[in-house]
Amino acid sequence: MARGVIFAVACWLFLVGIVVQVFLAGAGLFKLTDFTPHGYLGWGLPLGSLLLPITAIVAQVDRRTVSLAGVIVVLTFIQPELAAARHTDPLVAAFHPVNALLIFWLSWTLARRATALARPGLRQPIAAAD
Repeated sequence: MARGVIFAVACWLFLVGIVVQVFLAGAGLFKLTDFTPHGYLGWGLPLGSLLLPITAIVAQVDRRTVSLAGVIVVLTFIQPELAAARHTDPLVAAFHPVNALLIFWLSWTLARRATALARPGLRQPIAAAD
């Protein structure tokens, strides 16, 4: 039970990090600051994402949930590289915001699944429609 709660908390904290990252992008875009904070967090989030599959495995969740956490790790490690491609391949770099949307959606889905799994007596993930 406690391991499931830790997994859920890790998922929600990661999702909050994604929302903060989007805010920092907006702050840079609208000249509240430069893009430095967005860049720093953008390089830090992949490291934080490593906690997702680790806590999922420790919480003994289903294979599909662990796989979803792994996909998020891969996408977050690709994300800064997409932004860096702006100097050499703008078409590839244009996928940076698209990938960000995908990371957000998958993180939201994972956080909801983790919350459902952490509830007492419930060991099945939420409906596959999510």
